[in-house]
Amino acid sequence: MKSGKANLVEKSKKSYRVARPKQTGFSSPATHYTEPRIDLNSELINNPSATFYVRVIDNSFSDFNILENDVLIIDKSITPNPNQLAVVIKEGAFQIERIQENMVQELQLWGVITYIIKSTL
Repeated sequence: MKSGKANLVEKSKKSYRVARPKQTGFSSPATHYTEPRIDLNSELINNPSATFYVRVIDNSFSDFNILENDVLIIDKSITPNPNQLAVVIKEGAFQIERIQENMVQELQLWGVITYIIKSTL
């Protein structure tokens, strides 16, 4: 670590596919059909080294339909476009702001919200 090089995080090459059971007798008609697991990291994240998950702890962002216990996926490497939601640092605290096309105030951008994961329970 003293060389000053940045170490990149590498995705796991491990297969999470369910092993086919060894059975005797007649097989089920569905044994030939196995679906691979959906890896949300590979589906929702473009830049793993700059992406963070944040769980919302209250309903103070309900204006943006972001409620308590929602999980935000935030990418710090994206430049925000107008009408996107972003996490900014305002008055020493994290806030969520919608980026306006002609913003007058200067924002300290922390990252752009790429996905909001909601619980249906």
